Amino acid sequence: MASITLGGNPILTSGELPVVGMKAPNFKLIKDDLSTTTLEDFRGTKVVLNIFPSIDTGTCAASVRAFNEEAGKLKNTKVLCISRDLPFAQKRFCGAEGLENVVNLSDFKEGSFGKDYGLEIVDGPLAGLHSRVVIVLDVNGTVIHSQQVKEIADEPNYESALASL
Repeated sequence: MASITLGGNPILTSGELPVVGMKAPNFKLIKDDLSTTTLEDFRGTKVVLNIFPSIDTGTCAASVRAFNEEAGKLKNTKVLCISRDLPFAQKRFCGAEGLENVVNLSDFKEGSFGKDYGLEIVDGPLAGLHSRVVIVLDVNGTVIHSQQVKEIADEPNYESALASL
C-alpha cells in the first residue's frame, strides 16, 4: 500500500504502482462510445496513462487540458485519461473544452484497472476512486516512467513524464 494525502490527511492506496522496467498489466476499459479497449490495442505506440479521481475536479481537469495540449505534438504516442467517471461525463467534458488529442477511458464498471495497477484509494472520502498517477509506457508496454502524486490535489510532473518519451 502507498500512502498519499488529501488536504494533508493521509489516505492509502490498494498497492504499489508498476515500476520502471516492468511490463504494464493489461486492462479492459470503456471508451466514450461504450465499447471496450485494452492495452493490447495500443501496442506499437508509446502510451501516457494520465490517471485521476474525477474529471469534475479542478486539478483533474487541468491535467487533461495539459496533456491534451502536449498530445498533439507527440509522435507515435497516445495519451489515455483514465478515471472511474462515467464515459458520458468524460465525453461531455472534452466536448465542452474542445479537447480532441486525448483518449478518455472509464473504469466505472468494476474498478479492476485501479486494483490491478495498485492505485485505487482504499480509505478516506475518495475511497474507491483512483489516485492521481502518471505512467508512461514504451511501444512494447514496458513502464518507462511512473509517478504517484503524493498530495492528490497537486498536479503531476508533466515535464518529467514527457521527458521520458
